[in-house]
Amino acid sequence: MTGPLAALLIRELRIGRRIGGAASMGVVFFLCLVTITPFAVGPDLKLLARIAPAILWIAALLATLLGLDRLFQADADDGSLDLFFLSDTPLELIVLVKCLAHWLLTGLPLVAASPVFGLMLGLPPQALGPVALSLLIGTPALTLLGAIGAGLTVSLRRGGLLLSILVLPLSVPVLIFGVSAASAGTETPMPVATPFLILGGLTLGAIALAPFAVALALRNAAE
Repeated sequence: MTGPLAALLIRELRIGRRIGGAASMGVVFFLCLVTITPFAVGPDLKLLARIAPAILWIAALLATLLGLDRLFQADADDGSLDLFFLSDTPLELIVLVKCLAHWLLTGLPLVAASPVFGLMLGLPPQALGPVALSLLIGTPALTLLGAIGAGLTVSLRRGGLLLSILVLPLSVPVLIFGVSAASAGTETPMPVATPFLILGGLTLGAIALAPFAVALALRNAAE
């Protein structure tokens, strides 16, 4: 990573830690969703263990959306976005670095916490690794897809609800194969590698395409 991009990453990490503890907020939200699930479906441990991968992935998806509405809006408010447009660094790379910072502050803590939350839902120990690995592979795609919604709503005030409406349908394929990967080898007969490969392909596709879509949305919003 070059000097300007490294400086931007450090700036985003510092801002993210300073203005609200994005990492702790995401983990607490994740914990709240996991905690209230047994009250909704009952105390049946076998049932909880069966649906635990889906619960963890839905919780991760919703927790990832936290703060995404401010991903570019804060830069638009303080004029930093205009400087990004004038920078010699391609806007697509700037978008990718900002998404990386958001994932490090929100997605990575969720991956680290997922084995503990999996145990709370009655997952057997051998299933904790696939769940954490599926989240590690898939949550970057959720952040990148969320960035598309953030770029489309950057000019709107209180665009968080619209962002969620835009992002949730895009996240369905990632959610489907993420849950399949988390469940592979535990209760499903499918080959273990297949859903992980598809999930990795979705993430790589998001890395390749989402920055261009976000950059286009930001340029259109600035016109």
